[in-house]
Amino acid sequence: MLKNLFGYGDMWNVSGEYGWDQSSKIDIGVYLPRLKSIPTPLTARASILSEDWLKFSSYKQRLLGLKFGLLSTWHHNLSYDLAWRTLTDPSQMASESIRRQLGHNLLSALSYAYKIDKRDSEFRPTKGYAFVSTSQVGGLWKNGLRFFRQEFDGRGAVPLGFCNAALNVGISAGVILPLSRGFMELSSPVPDRFYLGGLSSPVCSLGVISSLLGFKTRGVGPSEPRRSVPGESDAAASTGRDYLGGDLAVSAFADLSFDLPLKLFRDNGIHGHAFLCAGNLAKLSEGEFKNFSFPEFRRTFRSSAGVGIVFPTSLFRIELNYCHILKKHEHDHGKSGIQFSFSLE
Repeated sequence: MLKNLFGYGDMWNVSGEYGWDQSSKIDIGVYLPRLKSIPTPLTARASILSEDWLKFSSYKQRLLGLKFGLLSTWHHNLSYDLAWRTLTDPSQMASESIRRQLGHNLLSALSYAYKIDKRDSEFRPTKGYAFVSTSQVGGLWKNGLRFFRQEFDGRGAVPLGFCNAALNVGISAGVILPLSRGFMELSSPVPDRFYLGGLSSPVCSLGVISSLLGFKTRGVGPSEPRRSVPGESDAAASTGRDYLGGDLAVSAFADLSFDLPLKLFRDNGIHGHAFLCAGNLAKLSEGEFKNFSFPEFRRTFRSSAGVGIVFPTSLFRIELNYCHILKKHEHDHGKSGIQFSFSLE
């Protein structure tokens, strides 16, 4: 990080990330706390993002983009994204729905977020509440991806009066729809849909619809068979399925945190917790809304429960959990057992 290069209190930084499923990101950005008569901070970032989703969705994504922060206050955030996105399938076995979206496209989107966070801690809340609403409109440039995406996330924590225990509960929902004439017959962008599963703690994932402990990342929801390889044996031609994500997503969790009896643990913030997670995805685009019903959506919720120990550090929070799958469906990737969860602080 470099500070005040041009005398405006500007801060420049370069960062790199490497995450699960061979995802990587390099970006450079600048932060201006105030520029002339503009009353709010301004930010700008240029980034290169690479993600490998061949295992679950048969595509790789490469994104070269710019992000501009236009408004930033305690509760409001307005930003603009401009990016050139490329989707490829080196395996040449992608399902029909994925193949239709391969190639190059332009992402031009305006995002607005409203946030309230009255919790006493972001990583072990014992009281308070939080709410985030995020709206995104894509297709501001001609020939760009046209869609509307809306997310809500609300949660609260209450103390229970024993062993420093607290109960956290939360519910999240989101929907994405194409924006064009006859939009319900069109397809929404696969990378911008909602996915459930992964290794992040639901307690720390404010504003994110993804956490469903015990299930693989992108291992839940609508899926489609991959195409077979011509000339291969029956065993080799059994290529699995592509997970397509959902246009509608709902997830919820309950987490009971409590102190452990050893003083050494309490002095270092190490504590125990028990949790329950549930969620579901549904496809609405490409005419699938005609087959959607709320009773069926409620009946097909996936769920898991478990207990674990939380190890907070100065950089991130680690959870060692035992997860038990309560409900899953035929093609879901989820299993009971020991799981590590990580959340950046």
